[in-house]
Amino acid sequence: MARKLKIALVGNPNSGKSSVFNGLTGLNQKVANFPGVTVDKKMGFATLKDAQGELIEAEYIDLPGTYSLYPKSPEERIPFQILCDPNNESHPDLTVVIADGTNLKRNLFLCSQIIDLKIPVILVINMMDLVRYKKIEIDFQKLSKRLGIPVIPMNSRKLEGIDELKKALVSPLHIPDNDFIDVRVFSPHVVDTIRSVVHVHSNYNAFLVANNLDLISAFEIHQWKRDKIHAACTENNFDSQQMQARETLERYKIITSLMNDCVVTPDTPIQKTYSYKIDSLLTHRIWGYFIFLIVLFIVFQAIFSWASYPMDLIDQGFQSLSSFVRNNLPAGLINDLIVGGILAGLNGIVVFIPQIALLFFFIGILEDTGYMARVSFIMDRFLRKFGLNGKSLIPLISGVACAVPAIMSTRTIQNWKERMITIMVTPLMSCSARLPVYTLLIALIIPKDYVYGVNLQGLVLMLLYLIGFISAIGVAWIMKSFMKSKERSFFVMELPMYRVPRWSSIGLHIMEKVKIFLFDAGKIIISISIILWVLSSFGPSGEFDRIEQKYSEGVYTSVLPQQEIDRKIQSEKLEASYAGMLGHVIEPVIRPLGFDWKIGIALITSFAAREVFVGTMSTIYSVGDSNSTKHTLKEKMQSEINPITGGPRYTFAVGLALMLFYVFAMQCMSTVATVFRETKKIRYPLIQIVYMSGMAYVASLIAFQLLKP
Repeated sequence: MARKLKIALVGNPNSGKSSVFNGLTGLNQKVANFPGVTVDKKMGFATLKDAQGELIEAEYIDLPGTYSLYPKSPEERIPFQILCDPNNESHPDLTVVIADGTNLKRNLFLCSQIIDLKIPVILVINMMDLVRYKKIEIDFQKLSKRLGIPVIPMNSRKLEGIDELKKALVSPLHIPDNDFIDVRVFSPHVVDTIRSVVHVHSNYNAFLVANNLDLISAFEIHQWKRDKIHAACTENNFDSQQMQARETLERYKIITSLMNDCVVTPDTPIQKTYSYKIDSLLTHRIWGYFIFLIVLFIVFQAIFSWASYPMDLIDQGFQSLSSFVRNNLPAGLINDLIVGGILAGLNGIVVFIPQIALLFFFIGILEDTGYMARVSFIMDRFLRKFGLNGKSLIPLISGVACAVPAIMSTRTIQNWKERMITIMVTPLMSCSARLPVYTLLIALIIPKDYVYGVNLQGLVLMLLYLIGFISAIGVAWIMKSFMKSKERSFFVMELPMYRVPRWSSIGLHIMEKVKIFLFDAGKIIISISIILWVLSSFGPSGEFDRIEQKYSEGVYTSVLPQQEIDRKIQSEKLEASYAGMLGHVIEPVIRPLGFDWKIGIALITSFAAREVFVGTMSTIYSVGDSNSTKHTLKEKMQSEINPITGGPRYTFAVGLALMLFYVFAMQCMSTVATVFRETKKIRYPLIQIVYMSGMAYVASLIAFQLLKP
């Protein structure tokens, strides 16, 4: 049987842990050039072979980034609990510390703490391409000897050094003989008391227990043990803050000596670095905001302009396929189900892939170049006025892609109040699931014109995203008054180096998101499309026969052409179907918004996921229509006549009201579940559903009532 080895990867935020994890496991965890990408532990497995040919089953655990073993935020508690609790099921046999080679002094602080936990440690000095670019010289052999652990240089972006790391992983494990610093001398009685009642491997581990006892909820420490530890701390005047400060000073004394002996850094004034020169523009208090708006403008213009060509091709392809199936399969229910149910639903999914791929392409570039961290920096002062801080911007911007990982990324925010407010307002950011809805409605009511070279449809799309952001900070400002906290707020974020994007990583990220959209959302959309086709194709017994009998009478056949009679029969059958009955139930509530029973069906079916709206409309406008394969969904909706006004159903007022409804409505069950998991209280997702639904209804009502003809 192969030997098993549990290996933890730990390091400062943005040190390249996930890149090393991907290199060791062959997986494709998301990587980006800003702190806080990994907020939960990730697991991966691989088989290694040692020098004797023995197989080793390696279990890798990628831990969230942390600067020390004093957790300040929820995601930093994960490495603390796993590394400091020997009874934790994920407690490693070996720890690999990933350090940013361009900022080695600060990274060595965490490494020195882990050495003192008496766990076998390997130090990986990552980002060697930047180390060489900055002409930093590191004596790896001397550093290894001084630390008492293996030291391996690496450039994880190109997997340089990954073979050397694998070789070190299977070598005999050694625990450093000497402590980096001896913390027992700080408070011998407290350390000895803890070691006598808690299972820990070192004096330093016991010292950390004393400093973080209130955070150790996951440790199995009985109350009598806690009482004994508290009594020892009180008896010896153990002041946690003073102890941490003393430890920090002692560690940095030794680290400074190490750096002087092992590292040579050229004395280049920071003002002469290219990073500083670019930052002076991108983080400028005025130009920084202006440049950010220009970046957003370019992104949304490109999404509409570039994606229109492949979208038209996909639409035409589905029309041809539907015509082929309609003309070559025997007429009947199966033919109708495939054309009006399955193909119509599929078209509603696939046609939006180009826009979703473009959106994630641009997000990937902004993240990987390091620009996203600069945006957080310049937005900090602005967001503080609304009860948020600069770190809130990463979840808010990530919410443009998907609210679920965005809400999880709020774990990097230390202040409880700011984190809760960020969680509560992040779903207001327009996610990629809203994109198909926006695209369809914009194409319906906004002309495809250019004004001074600006695509009007792209401009409206950008405005919808800005409305989401403005409403998010507006709601945050209101919540700031209701939520009370005595915690002090601060914003500390390391600005990463500017880097050329990893195109392969961005490509994999796009493929992953498109795959999720196609298969996760697609399964729901296809299922609902088929169910909806059944509900739209059948009605109460004899109702469809009565409609056909009605239009076979001479009063109609003598004055109306056959094509008009067919259209009226199809329309009345749909209204009399089970789906039509369902839509009529909700119609009185949504009629003041300008919505009819067909839109009502789409609102109900898209409650679990917003993107279902398009698939639902596609199915509704295909059922029973023998000419459905000749027109796109947009053309069918544009030709819809309002029987009351005699004009188009989808006027500018109706289209705008519908867009505003989807800007604000909380129609995503995954987000509701995530908010509950992150807050541990049901009242937060319930409050979100109520206030967002209220905003959606009121905004749509005002828009329609003010703009209706």
